[in-house]
Amino acid sequence: MIERPHVLLSAAVSLDGYLDDASDTRLVLSNEEDWARVDGLRAASDAILVGANTVRADDPRLLVRSPELVAKRVAEGRPEQPVKVTLTRSGSLDPAAQFFTVGDTEKLVYAPPGVVTGVKATVVELSGLNKILADLHARGIRRLMVEGGGAIHTQFLTEGLVDELHLAVAPFFVGDTRAPRFVGPGAFPRGLTLTGTTRLGDIAVLEYHATPEPSDVDIQHLREAIALAENCPPRTFRVGAVITAADGEVLSTGFSGDGDPANHAEEAALAKLESGDPRLAEATMYTSLEPCSSRTSHPRSCTQLILDAGIPRVVFAWREPSVFVDCVGAETLEAAGRRVIEVPALAADVRRANTHIPGVHL
Repeated sequence: MIERPHVLLSAAVSLDGYLDDASDTRLVLSNEEDWARVDGLRAASDAILVGANTVRADDPRLLVRSPELVAKRVAEGRPEQPVKVTLTRSGSLDPAAQFFTVGDTEKLVYAPPGVVTGVKATVVELSGLNKILADLHARGIRRLMVEGGGAIHTQFLTEGLVDELHLAVAPFFVGDTRAPRFVGPGAFPRGLTLTGTTRLGDIAVLEYHATPEPSDVDIQHLREAIALAENCPPRTFRVGAVITAADGEVLSTGFSGDGDPANHAEEAALAKLESGDPRLAEATMYTSLEPCSSRTSHPRSCTQLILDAGIPRVVFAWREPSVFVDCVGAETLEAAGRRVIEVPALAADVRRANTHIPGVHL
């Protein structure tokens, strides 16, 4: 299992979900009380991350402002300021930006090889949020604060990598589609639970925590199962499956037609393990499609195979459509005491892979 920092995403938005307006002047969405709140969140963090677009557009300092909070960090044996982190694909960063020039703290830039030059920062040639977060954890970052912008918010949320969300809602509307929004389009697989509300003048601060399931590890493995469907033979119902141990180790994978043209994905993955493998008693089955509850091609359905194997937990993306049969796989597993987690936000990817099947549409 990949170790990563606890991720807090913090943003201020208008009532209609904008981060700014479309003018050349920065729209002020916070008041002094809210800025003090954000300063406290920064002081409690080991690093602050923003996207390169935010560095270019807002030229943020990304520093703890309060001398008392800085002194507290030092008294706790921590650096005066959190590490600054940014991500860039193009490498188009101004070395004179305050991200680089203000504050005596470590600066990290994650970018593709060779695109960043001339900045006073440590350039790390990595891409992909999971790898970046793993690298930050290896550098001692245990609490990461993400401050935008919209593309970064969307990426962290759609990849299921946000543990906390603090949203300050300003009491007005922007109403301009040219303005940057809090998030863009995407499939958001993790739900949020409201854990606190605070009134700061006319600003409402909403605090959310991510629901425990699906976890970011669940989302990662379910996406791996969805990707495995690309290996299926033509004209089959394209499904992929991944079986993991309790610690997240991948034990087996399969896809429709793997090993036998009539095999279903879950069946193919289970066939690669020894019957009675003790690890299955704490395993999770990830499958892009709800396990079948009846079939004619083989004696046992995938639901029955999962029950017989003793797998206690199943995570899937798309309910089996009533193209062939009325499936009750999820209900059967739950009735047998198995933990079943549906992630409908990822179902569109499974449907997209199966539009060649009559009756399946995006």
